[in-house]
This record gives sequence, structure tokens and C-alpha cells, in this order.
Amino acid sequence: MKILKLLPLVLALSACQSASVKSMQGEIAYAINDKDGTISLIDTATDKVVGMLPASGRLGAGINAVVISRDQQYLYVVDADDAELVKVDLQTRTVVDKLVAGDGVEGVDISPDGKTLVLCEEEANTVSFIDVASFKITSRIKVTGEAPEHCVYSPDGKWVLASQEASDNIDVIDAINPKILTTLPAAGHPRGMAFTPDGSKLYVANEAAHVTEVWNTFDWTLHTTIKTGERSNGVKISSDGQRVYISGGKSYTVDVIDTDGDFVIKSIPVGERPWNMALTSDDSKLYVANGRSNSVSVIDTVKLEVIATIPVGTMPWGVYIP
Repeated sequence: MKILKLLPLVLALSACQSASVKSMQGEIAYAINDKDGTISLIDTATDKVVGMLPASGRLGAGINAVVISRDQQYLYVVDADDAELVKVDLQTRTVVDKLVAGDGVEGVDISPDGKTLVLCEEEANTVSFIDVASFKITSRIKVTGEAPEHCVYSPDGKWVLASQEASDNIDVIDAINPKILTTLPAAGHPRGMAFTPDGSKLYVANEAAHVTEVWNTFDWTLHTTIKTGERSNGVKISSDGQRVYISGGKSYTVDVIDTDGDFVIKSIPVGERPWNMALTSDDSKLYVANGRSNSVSVIDTVKLEVIATIPVGTMPWGVYIP
């Protein structure tokens, strides 16, 4: 097990609410600029960038995922190139810790109770569990396949799912006593995943197969397969579980799926290489990171059309809203 490193580095964050989860008007959306090592902070009321994190310099060599603690005090930033997880105090605007993770760390999620972080370490072929209170790795397990990229908790916190893009499979992991419970075959290059709010179904975007698979979680059987955009990768589900959004990395679209019948009701054009997405808490807007356009598309989820395009940093990997 690798050790964590303390870095008492004070970040020079911009003064305009850059570390706040809420602005004066709306929620803050965090656009993760992979190549810049920065995060653009978007006010979801105005759809304008209101700050950067940090104001100068970089958070890491290549950042691609973030989560925020349940008390909204800490931001956890995955630095894939340096194989680190960076812990930022949002009140004091300081980097208070860095944890050395497995090689190629990429995916991160936080447990529903906020006590545990999970990391998918793509090049190490491992999944690590981190105690939030101590910021130490408590368990690390090998996956069954290769290149685990996305890790997601089930809504009840019982399972962690790890999609393995190089071996076309998904491990179902016991999140309480970490061990692999079963392994699901995937259609081709599984990437993003998301559970319905009740935990009954799992949606998996398959990049090489250009489909989204829907799994029944009560017995881990394949429910159906939906044709989605070319190089399907990002998945986001509305809080009521009625809609699933799938980004198509090469079709430059976001497909909208009706979960009652599991069919695509509309395909919405966005920027180039759309990746990971985020919804506002009221589900009224979807924010889509367009990696090769260096922008974020804002979709009105009632009209199902793009209402704004926001310039951000270089190669945005995703958008996160707590």
C-alpha cells in the first residue's frame, strides 16, 4: 500500500466565490480541464464562468475527475498523470493533503454516507477504498480484467461497480468488505455507468460497441441493449429516474433515454468529443463537457435543446455538480 503525502500548499483561488458550492445566484458547476490542470467554476444561474481553481498554476499534471465531501467542505481531485488524489479545503482554499494512488488513477466516487472514497486505478488494475476521516487507503483489490476506469457506488452503498474498458467487463464489488461478488460481460469498452435512484437498474455506456446496456441489479441479468451515439461514454440519470443522458464522443451528441421503455427519445447535437455530464439539483439543466471543443454545452432538459455554450479550459473531461 502506498503512503499519502502532505502538501501544505496554499492555493491562490480567485476571490469571486471560486471555492463555494453555491454562488449568490445558483449552484456551481465544476468543469474539469484535463490538460490545463484547472477547474472552471460555472454559475448555473447565469451560465458564466465566475472563477478558476486555482487562479494561477495547476492542481495537477492531468486532472479528470472530482467529488465533493457530503458536508461540502472538501473537494477531491483526481490527478491521473501524477497518480494522486488531491484534497482541497474549500473554506480555507488550501490543498491540505495529497494521497498517492495506484498508477493511472481515473475514476472516483464517494459513498452515500460520505465516509468512504473509491478510486479506479486504470494502469494498476486495482480499486482502492479510502477512509474519508483519515484520508488513508483502507483496502485495495485487484480487478478481474484490465483498465478499470469508472467507479460508481450503488444508491444504498452496498456495491461499487468498476468498468474495465480493456477487457470488456464490469466487476460488482462488495463495498462493505471489499471483494468481487460477480463480473458482468460488457458489449465493448464499457465506460460511464449510473444507477437509477432506486438501484433497480444499471446503465452502462459502451464506447466501442456504440450502445448502452441496461442491467437488472436484483439478479445481474441484462435487461436490454440500446443503440446510442458513436463512442458512447458518459452517463447521467435524472433524480426522478425518468431519463438517462448518454454522451456520444464521436457522434457529438447527447442521447436522451426514456427509462420506462428504455428507448432514445431525442439525440441532441453538442460540441466535439462530449464526455462526462452533470445535472442541476432540480434536473432543469444538463452540463456537457466537450473535450475537443474546450467548452461546456448547457441543455434545457424540458425543451431538450442547447441553450448556451460556455468556453472553458483545455480538454474538459467532465462537469461535476454536488
